Amino acid sequence: MVGTGGEAGGAAGAGAAGRVAHWITEVFAPQVLVISLPPVVGLVSDGTTGFWWGLVASLICGGVPASVIALGVRAGRLDSRHIVDRSRRTGPLLVAVGAVLAALVLLASLGAPRLLVATVAAMLAGLAVTVPVTLRWKISFHAAVSAGTVLVLSRVLPPVPTLIAGALVVAVVCWARVRLRHHTAAQVAAGALAGTLSAAAVLALFQV
Repeated sequence: MVGTGGEAGGAAGAGAAGRVAHWITEVFAPQVLVISLPPVVGLVSDGTTGFWWGLVASLICGGVPASVIALGVRAGRLDSRHIVDRSRRTGPLLVAVGAVLAALVLLASLGAPRLLVATVAAMLAGLAVTVPVTLRWKISFHAAVSAGTVLVLSRVLPPVPTLIAGALVVAVVCWARVRLRHHTAAQVAAGALAGTLSAAAVLALFQV
């Protein structure tokens, strides 16, 4: 993070707990989940065909924004791939919205598996909720994306154990973001709630 926020984040990251929090933040980064989720959903729900559809979705939904962010970090315009500085989020987030919308139109028009289309639609719904909020208040995308991911996975994996294990993962992700002082408890709670409700609404709409 730039300036005093970066110094605070560095101090918070010191020690074993800080290193664990940093590792969790990297492993469960929104880009990682957005890229990895569609192929998993496609493979489990529709086999090899679904996997290839999922790969297309992940390349567009995750690959395009991740590339833009990586270029921004390399050029010094962004602090990291997590874009801790809220004032720098607008451009990359608009790219993400455009990429997810393009993927949704492509998959829906070409007859991709229904659950995969619903997964991409859930991503778009999550962005529709969190992007306007983050322009004024630093809601946690880590929390939102991880919560939405758990809900989608509960449609292709045994629901009860997936939701229980997923809730624990989301809680750990929220702890890590607060531990690193990248978010407050309210910001991660709001993110988790936004991710859960937006994904639940879309999955119910698609009846999957």
